[in-house]
Amino acid sequence: MASSSVHDAIIDPSAVDLWKTRKDRARFQWSSLAMLSPAFALLIILFLIPVGYAVYLGFTNLTLVGPTAVHWFYTGTQNLQRLGSDTEFRSSLELTAFFVIGSIVGVLIVGYGLASLLLRATPWVRVLVGGVVVIAWMMPAITAGMTWYASTTAQGTFATLIGLSNSDFLGSYPLLIVTIANIWSQTGFAMLVIGAALRNIPSEILEAADVENASKFQRFRLVVLPMLRPTMTAVVLLVALLSLANFSLIYVMTQGGPGNATNILPLYSYQQAFEFNNLAYGALIGNVMVIIAAVFGVLYVRVATKRSK
Repeated sequence: MASSSVHDAIIDPSAVDLWKTRKDRARFQWSSLAMLSPAFALLIILFLIPVGYAVYLGFTNLTLVGPTAVHWFYTGTQNLQRLGSDTEFRSSLELTAFFVIGSIVGVLIVGYGLASLLLRATPWVRVLVGGVVVIAWMMPAITAGMTWYASTTAQGTFATLIGLSNSDFLGSYPLLIVTIANIWSQTGFAMLVIGAALRNIPSEILEAADVENASKFQRFRLVVLPMLRPTMTAVVLLVALLSLANFSLIYVMTQGGPGNATNILPLYSYQQAFEFNNLAYGALIGNVMVIIAAVFGVLYVRVATKRSK
């Protein structure tokens, strides 16, 4: 009987009409298009048109110098075929994956560790340590790159501190060092976001876990981690986007070397376009980065939208 009454209420036309008149009902207002038109115009002019033009250039033979620097034309899938057989591109893709994934893992671990420690630290320790980490995050990529280059090469700070002043860590472990430098420069963001999420966990839930005699690992796995999952997901996607576009840090430290040991996609695109003068092929590699970034961007928007709902 109860089920029947609920069903009747659901299909009752008066109930449907009441829902349509509710003020909190999600609805589209055509007048909002006028308010959004400046943003749409900027999006088209500053993003869609340049990206569309770059996509077109990827299918041409445009070069920086030479006859095709002026008289260039559409070449179809010629650059795509070259991309498919380019071993340096595949190597650059693998280096990019290592750099991005390593940065994500490092930022999550260090960021969560610092956030949880500062949550229990005394006020002056919280201000001192948190301030240093945030300063590292706000430091321009070029400055951070120069700092890490000076610290990890021979006669640098790290080598001198451990008594191996002639050791060139950057030359011996280039990809690892630039990944650590990227982690160092982005940890402040993760620390702030995760710290805010930790402070928003209700103390009653943690107290209930203690009453149930849950170990620290069980409390982290069954209570803290599920409540941090939306925040962690957002951090992962944003760090991935920031790392994928981090050209300045690696260029200042290694310029893609030694050899091609740190030649990730942004540097390989720059190298092809402005060092080898092949603007069209460099644009095509840039288009690959745009596609990868778009995937992460869509995922981030979906996570943010789901979280707000």
